[in-house]
Amino acid sequence: MDARNEAREFLMSRRANLTPEQAGLTVSGHRRVAGLRRGEVAMLADVSPEYYAKIERGHLAGVSDAVLESVARALQLDDAEREHLFDLARAANGAARPVRRRRRRPKEWVPRDSLTRALDAIALGPSFVRNGRMDVLATNALGRAFYDEVFDGPGQENLARYCFLDERAQAFYPNWEAAADVTVSILRTEAGRDPRDKQLHDLIGELSTCSDAFRTRWGAHNVRRHGSGTKEFHHHEVGDLTLTYEGMELTAEPGLSFLIYTAEPGSPSQERLQLLASLAATSTAGPPRSGHPTTIQER
Repeated sequence: MDARNEAREFLMSRRANLTPEQAGLTVSGHRRVAGLRRGEVAMLADVSPEYYAKIERGHLAGVSDAVLESVARALQLDDAEREHLFDLARAANGAARPVRRRRRRPKEWVPRDSLTRALDAIALGPSFVRNGRMDVLATNALGRAFYDEVFDGPGQENLARYCFLDERAQAFYPNWEAAADVTVSILRTEAGRDPRDKQLHDLIGELSTCSDAFRTRWGAHNVRRHGSGTKEFHHHEVGDLTLTYEGMELTAEPGLSFLIYTAEPGSPSQERLQLLASLAATSTAGPPRSGHPTTIQER
């Protein structure tokens, strides 16, 4: 993935999304576009128009944190967008000053026993571990039952493939459009964090080729953090579910997230989760503790 091109398109998209009125600017006369002009962003960021033009062309190598902060404020970036901009700058600086090192062979990721026990200890809701590519790497029993369609179809144990390549996802996510937006934003964020991830490049290429809906969203350059919130689901065995989620980064496994879904106590959703747990417990095929093998590149 070309870090310079990523930076250019990201900054252009943020500028296009911010109107002069939102930026506190008074304008008059006809404007060809609704967003800010480069010179207006430069003024708001207190840098020269020439320097901002260079930045927006993707030349982030050597740009100071103070200037990046000024650009982020001028474009009114949220926390996720600001972090993405700094990730792109780090990638640009890494490309500018390559460090020769022996590349080690990728190794297969296997969940530690303690992590598996932690998943199994959560009995009231689906819990799972995923990476930034949205591969489901490990689950508890209820998580396996909850995401059963992700494991047995075009999704190939990947939430992004499931969302865009499996027709059943349209029913699983009652608000599929929002779910699709979030999915692409997570992948876009990961692309900024780790632009050299070949498996991520391959996934993005596959989804861009196979899904117009993905390709359109990818071009929007939206990013987001995925920490907590409420989601609606429709599970094919137990029906509608309203679940809250909490996401935690695994300190011992950088780049991996531990997510837990729960239902409000005494709610119909909790009753349906309990039914799903009962169905999972009585299944003749015990739920696997992890998804398909994945590889990680040692650094």
